[in-house]
Amino acid sequence: MTNDRETGLALDPKYDANGLVTAVATHGESVLMVAHMNAEALAKTLETGEAHFWSRSRARLWKKGETSGHVLKVRELRVDCDQDAIWMIVDPVGPACHTGEPSCFYRRAEGGGLVRVG
Repeated sequence: MTNDRETGLALDPKYDANGLVTAVATHGESVLMVAHMNAEALAKTLETGEAHFWSRSRARLWKKGETSGHVLKVRELRVDCDQDAIWMIVDPVGPACHTGEPSCFYRRAEGGGLVRVG
């Protein structure tokens, strides 16, 4: 059985008990990063066109690239069918990962360890 959140056209995110939804940022065929958004982060992202998130470790709103300048410019924002996850199609300005890698997903699991991918 579906409801308006699943089939309607109103943006109505289904936040978890902590007030968060998972947000995935991609560029082309690459997943750049996964983070979380609260209502304020989503509103700031929609208002500015640049990705904002909620930092669970720092317990505060943060704009991706606020110190490095490596912002994520949002071209398109989508929600999944029940609106509990957000997909942002972005144009990165610099590396997406705080390690300096283009993507946070720069290693693959192989043989019980990790291997860098290029």
